Amino acid sequence: MSSLLPEGHLPRIAQRRDSRALPQLDHLVIVVSTKAGKAAWAALPAGQALAAAARRREMTKAGSVFTLHLEDPCAVTVGIADPDATPFTWLTLARKLAAETRSGRPAKIGVMTCGAPEDKAATWLEAAVSGLLAAEAEMPRFRSNVERRASRQVTITLLDEAPALDVARVRAEAEGNHLARWLTALPPNRLDAAAYRDLVAELADREGWEFSFRDEVALKKEGAGAFLAVARSNPHRDAGIVRLRYRPPKAPKNAAPIALVGKGICFDTGGNNLKPFRSMLDMHEDMQGSAVALGTLLALTRIAYPQPVDCWLAITENRIGPDAYKSRDVVTAANGVTIEVIHTDAEGRMVLADTLTLAARAEPAVIIDYATLTGACVAALTYRYSGVFGNRDAVLDVAVTAGRSSGERTWAFPMDEDFDEAIESRMADVMQCSTDNDGDHILAARFLQRFVPRETPWLHVDLSAGHRKGGLGLAPTAQTGFGVRLTLAMLLDHGLLDAVNSNGSGKQ
Repeated sequence: MSSLLPEGHLPRIAQRRDSRALPQLDHLVIVVSTKAGKAAWAALPAGQALAAAARRREMTKAGSVFTLHLEDPCAVTVGIADPDATPFTWLTLARKLAAETRSGRPAKIGVMTCGAPEDKAATWLEAAVSGLLAAEAEMPRFRSNVERRASRQVTITLLDEAPALDVARVRAEAEGNHLARWLTALPPNRLDAAAYRDLVAELADREGWEFSFRDEVALKKEGAGAFLAVARSNPHRDAGIVRLRYRPPKAPKNAAPIALVGKGICFDTGGNNLKPFRSMLDMHEDMQGSAVALGTLLALTRIAYPQPVDCWLAITENRIGPDAYKSRDVVTAANGVTIEVIHTDAEGRMVLADTLTLAARAEPAVIIDYATLTGACVAALTYRYSGVFGNRDAVLDVAVTAGRSSGERTWAFPMDEDFDEAIESRMADVMQCSTDNDGDHILAARFLQRFVPRETPWLHVDLSAGHRKGGLGLAPTAQTGFGVRLTLAMLLDHGLLDAVNSNGSGKQ
């Protein structure tokens, strides 16, 4: 059986800060500031022609993108950026630039900025390069009547004199995001639970991660009744929980790992509470949380992240059949909490309950879980933001700040204890969900918190921005891979572990 892992290679990135690279290019991409003056335009390659074209086409407003097909030096695509805009806006511009550029399928692309303020140049350059990487990352295709395009090695050359770009990180984020998008797009008959487990084992072997798999027999011994309730109606006994361990050689001695936890529902019918057609159509994407956790681990590995990381993937389907779990069932989770089932389409919180319990037993420094969990979060935020919830104010602050700076925007929701009134049960410790949909994204987070010890810092990311028609930010596909870029920003730029260590006892 052929591998289901992504094929091909992302473009190579080169840095050459002189004009000698121009004659070798097929295409030049320039991010120009709205505040760039005539002198800045004139200093560009073919600057006078570009400035005239921008005026003639009325393309001087922020967000404008146009291409001028020149013989000297080559075709040039220009994007107009507002220095006072947000990182998300710049990423959106980068996606447009990449789409315009890639339409000509150039192999040698140059990237530069014009008139960028000193504190914005690196951000614009990174966005433009990341947009090109995302656009060049091929997605799964299974067409029999379409010839595969000839593979080509694309090179992106950075032409700005300053600043230097962290190329290793840019590539790592692109590879992690691509893996998340690729896996999410795979058809459900290709990426079923067994194939997913095998794929992860193959990737672990390639990347040097320690791989272990708790199958249904092992989970029964662990008392993981919430996960097993969801898995009961699967036609095959191949569901389970994967644990991956990344341990860098130079990790601090006895350092607690970061735990990444992902919901991996390979297909969700809704169970006995069967989904209607439109709601079920894209439910092969209900494993996106696990794909984001896996993509984040890959990105951290690629940059040789110095801290240990565990990755926990809850892999199963939510099918319908004579053995399917049903409303008013009472099951017991691995931490002993009894759960009254209300709605079988709220399966994500069930599988995460036991996975969070197991992850917490490893005493991690922080748990971050990712899940396409609730329609209520989409109703609250649309597909543009993802919701974040947690048990530490410091962790939530980092998540929101990192979302703003990375362009993967997040919004923190309240987690007050009185929300628990809606999921009180007369016969069990807790109801799985309420009988209506009011605030279900908050209630789901309150439910999940019961499976995370109070002493363990925890962040829950409800991926309402995991799928958006037309793409989002850098992502050119409906599958956005939201979460990889956000997590690297939290860990590398905004001191998530420092926030946890300095404010570890501060609970919301």
